[in-house]
Amino acid sequence: MRPKIVLFFIGIIMTICSCRSDFETLASTGDLEFSKDTIYLDTVFSNIGSSTYRLKVYNKSKNDITIPSIKLGKGLSSKYRISVDGMQGIEGKIFNNVDLLAKDSLYIFIETTANSTDANASDFLYTDQIQFDSGENLQNVELVTLIQDAVFLYQQRFADGTTETLPIGNEKIDGFYLDENDPVNGNELQFTNDKPYVIYGYAAVPSNKTATFEAGTRVHFHANSGLIVANNASVNINGTRSTTDKLENEVIFEGDRLEPDFSDVPGQWGTIWLTDGSTNNTLNHLTIKNATIGLLIQNNDGTTVSVKNTQIYNSSNYGILAQTAKINGENVVINNAGLASLACTYGGNYTFTHSTFNNNWNSSQQVAVLVSNYILGEIPEAKDLTAATFNNCIIYGSYSNEMSLTKKTGAAFEYQFNNCLIKFDNISNQFTTNPDYQFNTDTAHYNAILLNKDPKFFNISQNKFNIDETSAAFAKGNSAYLIPLDIIEKTRTLPPDLGAYQNKAFPK
Repeated sequence: MRPKIVLFFIGIIMTICSCRSDFETLASTGDLEFSKDTIYLDTVFSNIGSSTYRLKVYNKSKNDITIPSIKLGKGLSSKYRISVDGMQGIEGKIFNNVDLLAKDSLYIFIETTANSTDANASDFLYTDQIQFDSGENLQNVELVTLIQDAVFLYQQRFADGTTETLPIGNEKIDGFYLDENDPVNGNELQFTNDKPYVIYGYAAVPSNKTATFEAGTRVHFHANSGLIVANNASVNINGTRSTTDKLENEVIFEGDRLEPDFSDVPGQWGTIWLTDGSTNNTLNHLTIKNATIGLLIQNNDGTTVSVKNTQIYNSSNYGILAQTAKINGENVVINNAGLASLACTYGGNYTFTHSTFNNNWNSSQQVAVLVSNYILGEIPEAKDLTAATFNNCIIYGSYSNEMSLTKKTGAAFEYQFNNCLIKFDNISNQFTTNPDYQFNTDTAHYNAILLNKDPKFFNISQNKFNIDETSAAFAKGNSAYLIPLDIIEKTRTLPPDLGAYQNKAFPK
C-alpha cells in the first residue's frame, strides 16, 4: 500500500511541474520595482567593453504577470547590450512578452562598448534607458557611461597570424618598439597629457632613444603588459607637484580596468623594467599602482637611476625589485607588496633618503625592506653590495620584522641605516647574537635608530603616510641628510621628520 501512496504523490508533483510553463498571467500594469533607478557603468575607454552590471526587477504583486516589452530606448542602434534572465532577445536590445511570477524577480545584465564620438560632446557621457512598457505605464531605468578617448599602443599582427615580439635575453615576449614616426599616433616616445594611453603587451624604448612622460600623463597597462627600457635607451618621467585631489600633474601608471572595484587590486599588469644597458633614467612625481612589480631595475650601465617623489602601491610581488642596480631615491613611498616593498638584491649600490617603506600585505612572509647580495642559482650567486644606505627613513608594516638582511660570503655586503625608524621585534631572542641586527651597539651600520616605535601614519589603507607631532618619527631626522622639500613639496623644518612627509603634510 505504501509504495502506491508514494507513486501517487510523485505523479501529482510531476503533473504540477509539467504544467508550470503554462501558467496564466495578467498583463503588467507598470508597477514593477527596481534595485536601482539609474545604472552607472563606470568609465570605459573608446571601443573597449565594459564590465557587466546587474539590475534586479521585482514583481511584488500577488499576480503572475507578463511584461509586454523590455527594450533599450535607442533600440537596435543602442551601444548597450542587455540579457533578461539569460535570454538574449533581439540582438540584446529588445525583449517581448517576458513572464514574471508573483512575488518574484528577474535579473537584467548590462554591458556597453562605445566610442567617444557616440557620447555627448560636452561631457563625454553616453546614455540610454531600459524601458519597461506595460501598455498603460512606461517605466524607465536610466543607463549612464562615461566614455574616455585614449591613445592605444599595441603590437603588430602579421599576415601569417603571428604577432610582434621583443627579444629579451634568450627569450621573446609579447611586445613592440615605440615608434617616433608612427603614422597614426605620431611620436610614440613623447607621452603627453592630452589623452590617456592604453598599452597592450610590453612597449619598449628603442636603442639610443628616450621615452619622455610630461606632467599629468596617464598610462593604463593591460594584463601582462608594461614598459621596457634597455640597450642604451632611457626614460624620463617629468611629473610635478599637484595642487588638487585630481593629481593633475602626477604621472600615473596603472591597469586598464577603471571600475572602482579594481582600484586597489594588485597584479593587474606587469612592470616598468629598466634592464641591461638602460641609462640616464629619471623618475619624478610618478605613481605606480596595482602592478606585479612596480619597478624592476637590473644591471644598469653604471649610471644612477634617480627616483624622486615617487609612490608605488599594491604590487603583487615587489614595489621595487633591484638587482645589481644603482639607485638614488628621495621622497619615495612604497606600500603593500606580496614579497617586499623594496628589495635591493644581488649586490648593487643604493641610497634612499627621507623615504617611507611600509608593508601591510596579509602575509607573515612579507617585509618592507629586503637587502641581499646574492640570488640562488645565478652564476656567480653573489655580487658586491657596495652600499645600501638609508637616511631619515621609516621602515614599518604589519609584520613583527619588516627588515631582512641576507648575505653570502665572497662578495661585499655594505649597509648603513642613519636616523631611521625600523620595526624589528626580536621575538624569542632569535636575532640577539646575529651581527647584522645590532641596532644599539653597531655604530658602523646603525646610527640613531628608533626601534619598534609607532609612526602613527594618518591612514595606511588610503596610502596616506603623513604624520603629526604625536608620531615617533616627528623631528627625529638628521639635518645632514635633509631633502629640503617633502614629497608634496612642503618645506621641511629642522630637525626634519623621518619619512617622505613633513608633519601635517596631507597627501593629495
